[in-house]
Amino acid sequence: MHIQYHGHSCIQVTANGHSVIIDPYITENPSAVVTANQIRVSHVLATHGHSDHITDAVNLAKLNDAPIIAIEELAYHLAQQGVQTEPMHCGGEWDFGFGRVRFTPATHASSYRDERGQLHYAGTAAGILLEIDGVTIYHAGDTGLFQDMKWLGERYRIDAAFLPIGGRFTMGPEDALIAAEWLQARLVIPIHSNTFPVIKQDNYKFVESLAERGIRGKAMEPGETISVCRREQSMILNSTQRF
Repeated sequence: MHIQYHGHSCIQVTANGHSVIIDPYITENPSAVVTANQIRVSHVLATHGHSDHITDAVNLAKLNDAPIIAIEELAYHLAQQGVQTEPMHCGGEWDFGFGRVRFTPATHASSYRDERGQLHYAGTAAGILLEIDGVTIYHAGDTGLFQDMKWLGERYRIDAAFLPIGGRFTMGPEDALIAAEWLQARLVIPIHSNTFPVIKQDNYKFVESLAERGIRGKAMEPGETISVCRREQSMILNSTQRF
């Protein structure tokens, strides 16, 4: 199973002939190395409604005839733009054929701006647990540290966790280190940092701090791909970064 990082909080997961993208922010993303029309996916997933997480959701859905999986209020808003949506809520889970999706809590807001710049409620912010090809991925979305991350680590055998470390709008590196300890993931990847000056962080220093705690981390660059194997298989590092 392959995971490609498109910068900011956007990751694309490909396995078993399916490819899904989480929080597509490509066109306005200064760190992206691809264009939206180069991306082929079967489903689009969104953690919340802020523009730096859904800017390309509708465009990708139309280009690929792909449904968008999102919290109900956000799904309703996106459906008004002529795309198919699959509404869910935090705590809910569903098998979509490519894998199983569960929306988890996140301590954040969710809204979108209309053409006049006015904010509108877009449901709750969420994280996503994605089980696909025997691998469990946790995308925390935009969030601060919260106690239930410890419960997530106890209940699920998480193989790869994508955690925001930018600070100001999400947890920073110190809280993300605690989250990593609680989640007990085999691999931790920092996201939602360095896209803009206000969330500038040292991803590589964060990975070093993870290693000091006995946690394996990986700082991914936009466009980079890693392969994540099932837990019972060995983790081998190579040029495309296999875990």
